[in-house]
Amino acid sequence: MASFIGKKYKLEKSENFDEYMKELGVGMVLRKMGNSVSPTVEVTQDGDTYTLTTTSTFKTSAISFKLGEEFDEETLDGRKVKSVITLDGNKLTQEQKGDKPSTIVREFTDSELITTLTIGAIKSVRVYKAA
Repeated sequence: MASFIGKKYKLEKSENFDEYMKELGVGMVLRKMGNSVSPTVEVTQDGDTYTLTTTSTFKTSAISFKLGEEFDEETLDGRKVKSVITLDGNKLTQEQKGDKPSTIVREFTDSELITTLTIGAIKSVRVYKAA
């Protein structure tokens, strides 16, 4: 089992997230909220099903998935997308397909989670510290 299962990671640093959300078409009010919160991320596992939970003062979201299987997802900003998540070592890669396809790579270490969000030429990096 991957070493990051059951660990909580709290957002510490965020670069270019506003530009990423803007490229997705997120409105100004939601972008302000998205930029002001410091969410906590946790991945849990039950058999072959993983659950990725993002908790903040604004909203909590959880997505459950099986590696390599496409699933329907409603993003925090309300978009409906199809996602596939794969695991390579300690790196979860999520491909979101929708009006504006994007890729989210979550790389876990014992002390931090580095999330790289990419849409077109826009890239945002968010660093979370293990709680």
